Amino acid sequence: MPTYRLALESMAQQWNDFKRALRKEDREAFDSLVNKARMHASASTYAISLDPSESAVLSMLLEHEKALLELRKRLGENGGRDGVLGSGEPEG
Repeated sequence: MPTYRLALESMAQQWNDFKRALRKEDREAFDSLVNKARMHASASTYAISLDPSESAVLSMLLEHEKALLELRKRLGENGGRDGVLGSGEPEG
C-alpha cells in the first residue's frame, strides 16, 4: 500500500488534465488547494483511511476553515471597518 504522500502525488498527477483545462487564475487556485493537502500530509498519514482522497479534501477544507475563522476574527476585532471585507456599516 503506498504512503499517503505518494498517493497524494499520484492523485495530483491524475488531476493534471482537469488542471490544464482551467483558466490561468483557476490553475493557480487549484495548485493552492493541492498544496493545502500537502500541508497536512503528516496528519493524513496517521489517519486510517482507505481512500486518501478523503484526507486530501479534509486537509483542503481545514485550511479554508482556518482562513474563514481568521477573517471572522478580524471582523469581530474591528467591526469590518478596515475596508478589507467592507465597511461594517449597514447599507441604505
